[in-house]
Amino acid sequence: MLLTISTTAPPATDLGFLLHKHPDRVQEFGQSFGTALVFYPEADEERCTAALMLDVDPVRLARTRGRTSPDFSLGQYVNDRPYAASSLLAVALGDVFRTARAGRCDARPEAAARPLPLTITLPALPCRGGPELARSLFEPLGWRVEAQAVPLDPAFPEWGDSRYVRLVLHGEVRLADALNHLYVLLPVLDDAKHYWIAADEVDKLIRAGEGWLAGHPERALIARRYLGRRRALQRTALARLAELGDEVEETLAPPVEEEAEPQPPGEEPPPVRPLSALRREAVLAALTDVGARSVADLGCGSGALVADLLKRPEFGRIAAMDVSAHALMVARRRLGLDRMPDAQRGRLELFQGALTYTDDRIAGFDAAVLMEVIEHVDPPRLAALERVVLGQARPGHVIVTTPNAEYNVRYEWLTGHRHSDHRFEWSRAEFAVWARAAAERYGYDITFRPVGEPDPEVGPPTQMVIFARAGREQEGVR
Repeated sequence: MLLTISTTAPPATDLGFLLHKHPDRVQEFGQSFGTALVFYPEADEERCTAALMLDVDPVRLARTRGRTSPDFSLGQYVNDRPYAASSLLAVALGDVFRTARAGRCDARPEAAARPLPLTITLPALPCRGGPELARSLFEPLGWRVEAQAVPLDPAFPEWGDSRYVRLVLHGEVRLADALNHLYVLLPVLDDAKHYWIAADEVDKLIRAGEGWLAGHPERALIARRYLGRRRALQRTALARLAELGDEVEETLAPPVEEEAEPQPPGEEPPPVRPLSALRREAVLAALTDVGARSVADLGCGSGALVADLLKRPEFGRIAAMDVSAHALMVARRRLGLDRMPDAQRGRLELFQGALTYTDDRIAGFDAAVLMEVIEHVDPPRLAALERVVLGQARPGHVIVTTPNAEYNVRYEWLTGHRHSDHRFEWSRAEFAVWARAAAERYGYDITFRPVGEPDPEVGPPTQMVIFARAGREQEGVR
């Protein structure tokens, strides 16, 4: 089976640095089911192509088969696995390009961080759902998709098409994101895995889907197929996505009380609100309380809060900034920026930037919002963020939300932080210490508010602080 990745971003041979594989060598990587080879059919300044070829040994594959694999007849030895892209290729890709998938490249860090013009080709891909499914999975991620069904036999067109598709993807996508798209979606398209699916597959899915899976319109199908249609794992994955992503509709179920209050006859219990929605509502309420008319959403992600701000005409000027170009691309698509009326478009500024560097574009606002942002910053860099936002931009009010680490015990599935990119998660006491010190350094008063239903033992799931510049009239904040 074969996968090729091509780029024309000059100098194109930087693809070798990004993949950590030298264009002048053929490199072999042993797998439990065969051998993966990486080589470059073309490599010059204008265009570079890297190929991953997987040579599958059917005997070795049979010996390492998962519990769900058949152990009868010749099906173990005669199948399409040596020829068609599947979970075998996804596993090899994850192993061979492990560092590239993480987005790390010390030699070319700027190229690893930005979108590149990429073309990815898979000549034979099992696709249970046909070309339409391939388009529905890749197009929302910014890819232009060419998916052509492979006929059973070109000499006999009346036999119809096979379940295989020739897939070509074109797009301006960060290489790490492209590799993670493939890692997750190849087994989803095939709707099969060659190994036993254990509970740790949920962690793999959440890590590889960071930044794109929570907002994907087909996330439920992706989770179901990736996790082998195991409903318990699927529910866990969707619950975690609901907690970690602002875009999803599913939610975490609250802790079950031993003696729930009975409902009056004929009345339905109220639906559980997603924590992401409660956060946005709390932030909007705080902005209203302080009388803000101009708002900077710092670390806007995919634009969920921005969409809510645009619905309210009282916010006449809105800025949305994020360090991730991919997140901004998703935000533009989500907000329909190219179709937005001129009057509404004139209220919005959308731009890329980092909160640890001085940026005049975020100055002059009534309020700034850092919603679930600070926990993504390395602790030694928090001082720089404080200086930029509280010391230099100096909005009248700054609203900060962050997870309450004490509440994590209420998530039975959770091990570690709520998100793989969180550098820390603070208790209420730790959050208060940080907020008071920052307020004292830069001349702000502070007010704390809970977000979500507080637990009597561990507090609310999310905590909020409102910084109010000292000497400014406190409109609704006491």
